[in-house]
This record gives sequence, C-alpha cells and structure tokens, in this order.
Amino acid sequence: MRPRLGIIAAAAVLALTGCSGGTSDPQPEKTGEAGAPQSAQKAEPEKAAEPADIGPADFADEAKEIVESFSDDELAGSLIIGTWSGTDTQTGVNLLKNNDLGGVIVMADNLPENPTPDQVKGVTEAVNASRSKGQPVSIGVDQEGGPVSRLGTGALPFPPLMALSATQDPELTQTATKVQGQNLTDLGFTIDFAPDADVTTGEKDVAINVRSAGDDHKTAAEVVAQAATGYHLGGVASSAKHFPGHGRLHVDSHESLPVSKKSIKELEDTDLLPFKSAVKAGIPIVMMGHIGLPDAKTTPATLNEKAYKSLRDTLDFDGVIITDALNMKAVDQNQSGKETVKALSAGADLALMPPDSAAAQKAVAKAMKDGDLKKSDLQKKAKRVVAMQLATAETQKSMTDDSGGDGSGPGGDSGGDGSGPAGAEDPQKVLTDVAEKSLTVLKGECAFEGTDSISIVGGSEKEKSELTKAAKDAGLTVGSGGTSVSLSPDTSAEVAVGTAAPWTMRNTPAQSAVTAYDSNPNALKAVAKWLKGDLRASGKLPVDYDGSDKAPDCS
Repeated sequence: MRPRLGIIAAAAVLALTGCSGGTSDPQPEKTGEAGAPQSAQKAEPEKAAEPADIGPADFADEAKEIVESFSDDELAGSLIIGTWSGTDTQTGVNLLKNNDLGGVIVMADNLPENPTPDQVKGVTEAVNASRSKGQPVSIGVDQEGGPVSRLGTGALPFPPLMALSATQDPELTQTATKVQGQNLTDLGFTIDFAPDADVTTGEKDVAINVRSAGDDHKTAAEVVAQAATGYHLGGVASSAKHFPGHGRLHVDSHESLPVSKKSIKELEDTDLLPFKSAVKAGIPIVMMGHIGLPDAKTTPATLNEKAYKSLRDTLDFDGVIITDALNMKAVDQNQSGKETVKALSAGADLALMPPDSAAAQKAVAKAMKDGDLKKSDLQKKAKRVVAMQLATAETQKSMTDDSGGDGSGPGGDSGGDGSGPAGAEDPQKVLTDVAEKSLTVLKGECAFEGTDSISIVGGSEKEKSELTKAAKDAGLTVGSGGTSVSLSPDTSAEVAVGTAAPWTMRNTPAQSAVTAYDSNPNALKAVAKWLKGDLRASGKLPVDYDGSDKAPDCS
C-alpha cells in the first residue's frame, strides 16, 4: 500500500541516512493528517480524505473492474502515453480517441508562443473531454522548472531543483512543489514528470546539471523526497527520473545512448538513494532512463528486463514504471511500434511518447494476439496504471471539494496563478522566498555593499531586459554608469550574475559573483535586491567544481 504522505518525506530520509531524531512522535500537521493525537481525531467531525491519505492501493478493486472490461485494443492503448505535433489540439484528441490511449503528454510544440493559462487549460480540457469510459485520461507535462518548463508563460515560473536544494530548507522545498503541483492541477494536468532524481557530476554533466538537486547523493535524496511529497499534496502524480541515474553520464540520451560504468548494484548506496527516498515518500511513478549498463552496453535500460527487475527489487517499488520518451535517439527510431512492445515485455507499465503512437498501439495488440505479450501481464500493468489514474483523480477532486467546489481552490479555476482558498500558500510569496533563499554567492561577500545605479553588459537581450526591469522595481537606476553587472562569464564587470549552472561562472574576472540558477523574474528580483544591499545571499552551493572553493559559506 502507498505510504501516507505529509511527514513521510522526512522519515524516508532519516531511514536512508541512518539518522535518529530526538523524539519518536512527529508533531501533527494542522490539517489533521495521519499522526494527529487520537483524541483530536475523535473530536473532529468525519470529513473527506485529505490528499495525503489517498493512494493507488485504495482503488485496486475499481481498477481491476475497469481493466477487465477492456477489449484487446483498449488494453494495448491504455499502456501508452502519446504525443502529437503542432498546435491543433484536435489532432491530439483524435490520437487519444482513435487509439484508446491511456493519455498524452503536452509539449511546448502543442501550445502557442507565450501561451496564457487559459490557452493551456483549453488544451487539457479538450483532451480530458475525449474519454468517457472508466479509465481517466493521463495528461502529462515536463514541468520541472528552470530549463525544463514546457508551459512557458502558461504556468508559474519555477526554478530548477538545484535552486530548491540551495535554499537548504526542506519545508520550503515541499511547499514550493506543492504550489507547483496545485498550479498544474489548476491547469488540468494529472502527471508532472518531475522531480529529477539524478545526482549530477557538475560541469561534465551535459544533460542534467541544474535539473539535479546536486552532487551529494544524501542531500539529493532529502530534496527529492520533499519534492515528491509536495507534488502529491498539490494534486499531481509525480515521477522520479531517470533510473538508475543519468547525472554521472556525459552523453545526452536525447542524442545517443550513454553507458554507465557501474552496475545498478554498484550504484545502490549512491545514485540510487534519491530514487529510494522518492519511493519511501510514496511517489507513484518512476521513469526508466535510456542508459546502457556494463552487461548491456548497447541496450537502453528502457528495453532491458534486468534493469526493470532491479528497480522493482532494489527499491521495493510496486508503483508504475514508465519509460523515458521512446522518440529519443538512444532508442532505434525505425521499429514501427516494436520499441513499445520491447519496453512492455522488458517490464515497463507505460510507454512514453513512442515515435508513432498509433503504430505502437497496433504493435502491442498484435504482439498480444501472437502470444509475444501475455494478456494477463498487460492486464497487471494496466491495473497499476488505472489505479494510479483513479487515485490522482480522487486527490484532485478532494482539493476541489475542500475549496467549496466553486472552482476557486487549488483544483479549480484560479486564473492560472495558483491561488487557492483562504489560508492556502501565496504562490508569489513562495516564489519570492525560493528566489531569495537560493541566491548563492560564488565570489565576494554574502552581503553586497550596495549601489544605487548599475549598467548591464553581456547576456541575452531577454535576460538584460528582465534584470533591467527587476533593478528599476528595486529602486536602482539602470544606465551606462554605476556598478557594472555582467550576465556573461566572458564579459568583464565588477559583478557577475549567473542564471544557469553555477560552474558557468567559474572563469569570470568579476570580483563579486552570484548565481540565481535561473533567469525567471523572481530570481532576477532577488539579484536586484542583493545589488542594492537589501538582501544577504544565503544559498549554499549544491555542487563542487573547479573554482567552487572561492564561494564563501553564507548559509
């Protein structure tokens, strides 16, 4: 059965790292979640389940009934999350309906340039309305924050996971991902393919870098556990990725197949810790990465039966295993759906983004008919998937009910700003807190001496424009004089401001340097506040790299 969330994330990390607390009884949360005193529980009137108390195990019987009603074609399609090209939403709707797909993923390509929240909701509402049968539609998105934010202006601007790690604030991490989950719930999504559970190697890591919580596996495990809990409390099913770990590999699986030098067994006490903590925190999905292993160097883990067995056995995971996108170049793209058959045969429960979703559904149905895939095995997979979908639907429904059912709460129409009922977290305050607490000094003093005017050099025009606005809002004069501020490591200035991985600023000649990990408006507002002398940067660098020893300890 799925662990009850809320205080689970902290307990998971304590169990993994062997730490012990001063008391055996955690303090109860105000929402009356599991762990509240028995007397208090008895005194409260009976009410609907909290999001933390809802899990796939609660829907096993209903999922079984739905799956057993499937035709072979419906069973085949239920195990596929499809994708389509272009902004014609009807194309996606037709793809799902005509092939009985379990869901779709919405990519930036499916949205107009600089979409509004209402435009995003228009897509998800059309997709959701296309299924009238018992299986809910999964509507997924890659919305990690930072460089992987497919919704652009259509969603709240969150930084990457490394910024959350830099805050050294577990409660803030959980609150931030809860707000992000609520925002995605508002927008009509049921799955967020986040958090990234990879452990990065720093500057040699071409694919993950700031998407990771850092280069220390124990710290990453804590951050990932808090994120998994936050996403669930926000209403979306989250997915730890990319098992068994992509961050130490120096080849991007979008372009080619990276090969791990270590076996899954050898990674158990290091890179697997964030995945273990995510599972202990109750994460419903784990994503298998396109990663070759020492005994299978030419076969991605997504098609490797031993890799799936290791995930199940090592993590004791009974949830949904999904492949990484099967349209990536690490997988042969000329198999006409057979790549999906191979993935399901190896151990996947869901195939994500086959190159041709319609061909994949037909190939799975044919393999079942030919006996290459056992129907009973596919039904077992589908039961896991449908139970997860039903649990997510009920979680989101409970959030809407808690808000009074008028569409104003986290599960309803908040205008896309993530706002909810009275007492809910203020998204803008949370985003501001994350930006200010994550700002990290790379060189110089934790508190800048302050200036009244700046000149901005280097960087993209968009970044310069955003920093100019943030600086003016903070009361700074922006022009050709004052303190020179560079947004590029290659441009000389008194102060350097990084908006990506911290090591990108390792060669800056500036006397003072900070990193905001991202260039979203909140991050640059924090930079402006620091430049004016109104903010002491307190972020802690989550990675070591050549030159990181110049960073002071401001935490």
